[in-house]
Amino acid sequence: MSAGGATPGELRPGEVRPGELRVIGTSVTREIELLLDRLAQSVGKRAPRVLQVGSRTLVSDRNVRNWRKLVTNRFGATARFVGLDLLEGANVDCIADICSDPRTLKARLGDEPFDLAICCHVLEHTRHPARAARNIERALRPGGLAYVAAAWSQAFHATPDDYWRFSARGLMLLFGKLEIASSFYSGGDVGLDVAYRVERDGNPELDPRAGAVEQGLFQLVLDHEDNRAVLARQATERLPVSRTYLPSLFVNLVGHRASR
Repeated sequence: MSAGGATPGELRPGEVRPGELRVIGTSVTREIELLLDRLAQSVGKRAPRVLQVGSRTLVSDRNVRNWRKLVTNRFGATARFVGLDLLEGANVDCIADICSDPRTLKARLGDEPFDLAICCHVLEHTRHPARAARNIERALRPGGLAYVAAAWSQAFHATPDDYWRFSARGLMLLFGKLEIASSFYSGGDVGLDVAYRVERDGNPELDPRAGAVEQGLFQLVLDHEDNRAVLARQATERLPVSRTYLPSLFVNLVGHRASR
């Protein structure tokens, strides 16, 4: 027996074998707390400059986080927050298209880079998501963070239109200049805050072979009677493929721009 009470080669309770793939339960709320912790560590005593892409607040956004409030609560009133959107409205400071020519976008946002760029549930609505990704990367200072969430499975929702769906590795390809710090999957029902990270040795698993594990996450299989019950519980009369019926599943990525 070893000093810890385990025989040689035997794992103690809570230990994980080196190189073992793990699926870790978490929540979006917890992951955002970790993101803000990373931001605080990055900026130190300096007030952060934060960009939210697609910031306009809509009446239908029942389950959307108030990022401006989250940043202000954490860093105080000196934090500089810029809400970017195609259209004017609540929570919008700058009207511009994230897919614009880089010089045009820089003229609207200013020369000073951002410490954090937030792009949640926007990429699927952009005509040129790769161009949007490049502009977000350019907007960051070296070491600056980006948090990107995009639909993996969601019913059609045109605001103003709906073009794309993304896998985790699809986002990684789009944001090729970011070093990935965290990757997780989340559900999208109102009032549901469930998420999972796939890790190996405490780091996000980036190998495509992890897909064998990932494809089993968030699968919804209903028999005929359960299917009828789901449709019957809808608040209003809708088509069988309505937005509330198809489960909304998202991929989330946290990365930082290389310092070099």
